Amino acid sequence: MKPNTIMGRRDFLRLAGAAALAFPVAGKTAAPDFQPLEKSSKGRPNVLFILADDMRPDCIGALGNPHIRTPHLDKLVARGLAFTRTYVQGANSGAVCTPSRTMLLTGRSVFHFSNGGFARPDQGGAVLWADALRAGGYETFHLGKKGNSYLPGMRAFETCLFTGEIGADEHEVSSQKSADRVLEFLRSRKTDRPFFIYLAPPVPHDPRVAPPEFMALYDPAKIPLPPSYLPVHPFDNGEMTVRDERLAPWPRTEAVVKRHLADDYACITCLDHHIGRLVAALEASGQLANTLIIFAADNGLSLGDHGLMGKQNLYEFGGMHVPLVFAGPGIPHGTSDAFAYLFDVYPTVCELTGTPVPPAVESRSLVPVISGKKAGVRDVVFTAYRQCQRAVRDRRWKLIHYPLVNKTQLFDLEQDPHELRDLGEKPEHAGKVQELLALLAQQQKLYDDTVPLTVAEPQPAAWTPPGPDELPKKKAAKKQKAT
Repeated sequence: MKPNTIMGRRDFLRLAGAAALAFPVAGKTAAPDFQPLEKSSKGRPNVLFILADDMRPDCIGALGNPHIRTPHLDKLVARGLAFTRTYVQGANSGAVCTPSRTMLLTGRSVFHFSNGGFARPDQGGAVLWADALRAGGYETFHLGKKGNSYLPGMRAFETCLFTGEIGADEHEVSSQKSADRVLEFLRSRKTDRPFFIYLAPPVPHDPRVAPPEFMALYDPAKIPLPPSYLPVHPFDNGEMTVRDERLAPWPRTEAVVKRHLADDYACITCLDHHIGRLVAALEASGQLANTLIIFAADNGLSLGDHGLMGKQNLYEFGGMHVPLVFAGPGIPHGTSDAFAYLFDVYPTVCELTGTPVPPAVESRSLVPVISGKKAGVRDVVFTAYRQCQRAVRDRRWKLIHYPLVNKTQLFDLEQDPHELRDLGEKPEHAGKVQELLALLAQQQKLYDDTVPLTVAEPQPAAWTPPGPDELPKKKAAKKQKAT
């Protein structure tokens, strides 16, 4: 999937403003005579996109976690379609949220936007998601954190607010104040254009603090450890002491991991409560039946899996696997195991709303899966983290390669979904390792990833946790505080 021919932002906005009129319903043939935008847009769905910050894919009760309370997300899943194999394509910085949100707002691969690291500086041809929906007749509204995000993509919204501007940077009240501001926007609208709301509160990201009534719901002693819990990661993955990994001491004790999980669950339950308020308001105003609601997260999180705490890894329940749920008009009910990237949401929303997809968008619409026309839009998933980790998976097998230490892991996900048994050095699987390494190299070429899979002088894979005196000083930790 090579990038499409790049069209300038101004050219797209000029053409899309007219082309949007040809798409009153997704998939329809263009009408021979265009109607005024105000009339043709009335029957199109509203869009409410909710993006959680640092949320694992297994933290919604209806998707198989009996230990967390998410009644409103459960209802969303029940009346919608959950994509259970959705991934962030990769990250070129420890703040995984930054490239993740940039991909969402530009529709461009992590290897095709300029954000330092291994990305190429050709972002200039991208058409921002907000611009595409606005050109398609939508009133656009953004509310989210300012740090570690993509400012041009957010400022392209007609209304752009940052959590600090409404007093929602304090995590304990961020879900409530964010929902309050969205409700105010819905009450005060003075247009009959459909709305596109991009709501990205800074939760359940640490510091994981929710109001007392939510914190009291979870007793750490009663929360089970992740199936892949380890006290220490068994080797150097190239990013062992990044800021997120220093949120808990080594070795990771059961009590500490359970405390982190309890706090994380409390923040998610609080967010769920305020999502319920938004859904109730849409229902009371008669708009729910015509509103497409999408719930996702900017990245996953380990919280004890494999001895890791952060999002700077490529395990299935690590940094790149995220929840994704669509609900609303025309969306079937159930789950899909089709492979998806998070930034597929951009062209999917465009198609579901009858908005032209800009030619520079590289991601793929999931509408063929939603409509039942295809089982999937890709056969494999390729993920990357900086220069130190690469992974590829198909329906059954997953390979993770660590070029800096010349280490390769192989997992049979059908038999071992939590990646407990590394088959990478088993002689009987040597052929499968070579097959997947070749597939990994193929995917790198497809996306213009130039990071080599081998280095001339690999570092030792053995790793020993640093002592307190060996860790970076507090000044360095403060610099990465918002990652």
